[in-house]
Amino acid sequence: MFGQTYAMSNSYREAGVDTAAGDLAVELMKSAVSATHGPQVLGGFGGFAGLYDVSFLTSYNKPLLATSTDGVGTKVAIAQAMDKHDTIGQDLVGMVVDDIIVVGARPLFMTDYIACGRVVPERIADIVKGIALACTATGTALVGGETAEHPGLLGPDDYDVAGAAVGVVEADKALGPHLVKEGDVVIAMQSSGFHSNGFSLVRSVLRKASVSFMDYSDDLGGVVGEILLEPTRLYTAPLLSVLDEIPGAIHALSHVTGGGMAANLARVLPVGSWAEVDRSSWTPDPLFHTIAGWGGMKLGDTEGTWNLGVGMFAVVDAASASSVIRALELQGIPSWVTGQVSFGIRDLTGFEQGAKGVNGGSVQLVGAFAE
Repeated sequence: MFGQTYAMSNSYREAGVDTAAGDLAVELMKSAVSATHGPQVLGGFGGFAGLYDVSFLTSYNKPLLATSTDGVGTKVAIAQAMDKHDTIGQDLVGMVVDDIIVVGARPLFMTDYIACGRVVPERIADIVKGIALACTATGTALVGGETAEHPGLLGPDDYDVAGAAVGVVEADKALGPHLVKEGDVVIAMQSSGFHSNGFSLVRSVLRKASVSFMDYSDDLGGVVGEILLEPTRLYTAPLLSVLDEIPGAIHALSHVTGGGMAANLARVLPVGSWAEVDRSSWTPDPLFHTIAGWGGMKLGDTEGTWNLGVGMFAVVDAASASSVIRALELQGIPSWVTGQVSFGIRDLTGFEQGAKGVNGGSVQLVGAFAE
């Protein structure tokens, strides 16, 4: 389970790997990780592999396992620059576990992997505690992890994080394009900022504009790096609640990550369908305007990179749209209708048509953003 990669050698410390620091990091994170464990987690903390009791799957008619893996991209560079590491773990869980909910699956367990140039116990513990807290919020057990010290390959203060999760869904309750029909409504769910995508562009803009992460920005109302580290909003628990409370209402979900809004929504629409997402249905956070402005860009120039205020889409039965929005907002997720799904022949010039190898539907953003 949780450990540090090292060899049994008296000269290992001289080579740059501090096994004692790794052991201390594990001890510091132990209570946070253990707090994510329910009765399904067997074997406790510190084994070579995590054990998870799935006996309950015998109550399913046809259980489907869902799995996802991801990282947080170059957002870690900002955490390192700010020496603030307690939020990046939530970003990791958001990127991984919120992909699981897209198919309607309930997350079961997750593992993480941290590669670093030097183990700083408190830093590693902060990262993992953030992962554990977000796992608790999404109902996911953190059953294993690894911290690998790579001196000479990574700088002393460099690290990267990745994770993988597994969930389960009853086969006849799996969400996806096969459920989407004519007249379905597209609901947008508000993001908490950039989440964990598009930071290579953000960092490029700041560098060219000579803006430091440490700078205070009147336009942003705070220190640039601290604002950019706002963690990814977690949608899993609210959406699971809606799926339980209003069964059959949600037909498909799209997690808006790399590639922007249109491309990600197109991935979960069936071939032959199309939708127009109405920009006038929301006002993007000033954060997006400010960063785009520093780069001499308009918001439209960034639509294929940033989420611009929408972290998740739901394609729902039109008759249930108001109920779904109300339920999401009761769970703390501001939501609104932003489009409708149609079928039939039309000119699709300018539409995004599927993405990432998926031959899905077609989506275009229309209108101007609300002021």
